[in-house]
Amino acid sequence: MTTLVSQLLAGDRRALARLLSAIEDETPQAQEALAALYPHTGRAALIGVTGAPGTGKSSLVSALARFYRARGQTVGIIAVDPTSPFSGGAILGDRIRMVDLAGDPGIFIRSMATRGSLGGLARATADAIRALDAAGYDIILIETVGAGQSEVDIAYEAQTTLVVEAPGLGDDVQAIKAGILEIADILVVNKSDRPDALNTVRTLQAMLDLGAERPPRRWHHGQLLPAAARPAEARPDGWQTPIIQTIATDGTGVAELAAAIDRHRDYLQRSGQLADRERTRLEAELAHRLRDALLDRLLQQIDPGGLQALIARLVRRELDPASAVDYLLSNR
Repeated sequence: MTTLVSQLLAGDRRALARLLSAIEDETPQAQEALAALYPHTGRAALIGVTGAPGTGKSSLVSALARFYRARGQTVGIIAVDPTSPFSGGAILGDRIRMVDLAGDPGIFIRSMATRGSLGGLARATADAIRALDAAGYDIILIETVGAGQSEVDIAYEAQTTLVVEAPGLGDDVQAIKAGILEIADILVVNKSDRPDALNTVRTLQAMLDLGAERPPRRWHHGQLLPAAARPAEARPDGWQTPIIQTIATDGTGVAELAAAIDRHRDYLQRSGQLADRERTRLEAELAHRLRDALLDRLLQQIDPGGLQALIARLVRRELDPASAVDYLLSNR
């Protein structure tokens, strides 16, 4: 691991690929390497890209990557794809969509399967981000799976969250229901060459105006929202979420989107929210890791036969699930 860490810090792409594989396999060696790399992290700009399936997230990520490369910056891409709940497999389609970027030595693409993790990201995403950060990539683009109305984990991992919409994916009521809009630092209407694009922009603007009239929200689906993911009046500098129109396939609007991302990062630095968001992200990650570790430890202490007997009692309706949890906690 010492050799692997030194190779990664020296820019060895193979060392980075090996570490990312070890991270996904959750090996002890990966944790050892990440601990050594942690002091070298915290320098990259983290940009999250989320939205419903079919909005063109992968095409937009590719267009942004090409723009940043033309600007002389290196780019790491983490693309998360869903895992089948039946076979356990995943089609890592973003490797196909981003094939035109593969030959660029300044771009590193890693596709990851969710492996059952909810929230739009994979369980190993946070560690993969740190590996790319330590490897020296200037920009890290994190593309979630085709997220629905409540997959907001990306708001904790990214410093700037792009929520991508496209015309024709629903009516005004659907837009009102889309709680994922609340985490957007920048709203992107992709495929803006479609005839109903302006109507989509107007609908999103109406949603932003409606949100600005509400009291500041600190919670979303029972979870504390990062400060920069709350409505504008809750932000010290009053960041107003812009709506940017793009056509990712031909690059239209990508320069304007990159400029909006730069403005948001400047806003975070001026207002002090960059540090606040980092603290919130680490707090959420610590809670998730602690929960997983405690659950693993508890399951290791429970007799498998006793657990199956308890499940049998649940099936027979002799015990309810909440009481079963109380029993396990008090008799471990």
